[in-house]
Amino acid sequence: MIESMLSKATRRLSDSDHPILHSDQGFQYQHHLYHRLLAESGITPSMSRKGNCLDNGAMEGFFGQLEMIYTKKFLDAESCEKKSMLT
Repeated sequence: MIESMLSKATRRLSDSDHPILHSDQGFQYQHHLYHRLLAESGITPSMSRKGNCLDNGAMEGFFGQLEMIYTKKFLDAESCEKKSMLT
């Protein structure tokens, strides 16, 4: 699953892109093959410290908003904006 995600993501990168991929400390993100795939793709790994949820708080907030948008139906963009400001 992770290899598929990386493959799809790297197809969209240009030579001038230098992305950073943030993850938690799950075993799949610590595996040497995962880190090899990142290196081959020119992606810098970033991993939150153990027991420190603040390391990826900004990204968790972003994905929380994104999930809210994709799991609800809105009449228009304005109603979506108003709802996302409240959460």
